[in-house]
Amino acid sequence: MKKIVFLIVAIFVIPLISFAQTLDGIEFISPFNNDVAAVKKGEKWAFINKAGDLIIDYRDDLVTTKIDGDTYPIFNSDRCLISHKKDGISYFGYIDKKGNTVVEPEYLNATQFNNGVAIVIKLYKNVLGTNDVLDKQMIDYNYMEVAIDANAEIIHYFTEKPIHVTLEKNFLKKPPKITSKFISDN
Repeated sequence: MKKIVFLIVAIFVIPLISFAQTLDGIEFISPFNNDVAAVKKGEKWAFINKAGDLIIDYRDDLVTTKIDGDTYPIFNSDRCLISHKKDGISYFGYIDKKGNTVVEPEYLNATQFNNGVAIVIKLYKNVLGTNDVLDKQMIDYNYMEVAIDANAEIIHYFTEKPIHVTLEKNFLKKPPKITSKFISDN
């Protein structure tokens, strides 16, 4: 009899308790995109699958996208855009559906993936020389708009020449604008 009661508790009660703890207090659930939906609690977002299981725990680095009047993070091509600040400057990268960072936040701006391709602003660091008096490197930063695939391989350059940027939070208060757009799936 004890085994039957334990079995009933294990099958019915324990899953309900764990489900209620993980999805309690949800403020918003997005439509499903790429087989997952974003859920919001406070200022953090997480992702659930179609079975309602939490597949990526709540985090505050997911970048939101405005779709049909609502704003939420999305997955496309099994990638979701993330953002990290370093020395007051935002850098963008991507995670996979397990929540693992698959493209380190290294871009000055980035779009969500669309059919396996994203547009990013790739930063280039050029060491010009060394200041002998201060014993410091003299560095010049430039960026280019490029298209990348889901593995962060550059597949197309949109700008012909690099654009100079001062990599300092007082000069780069928000990410540079991406001026290129996809006009078709090809």
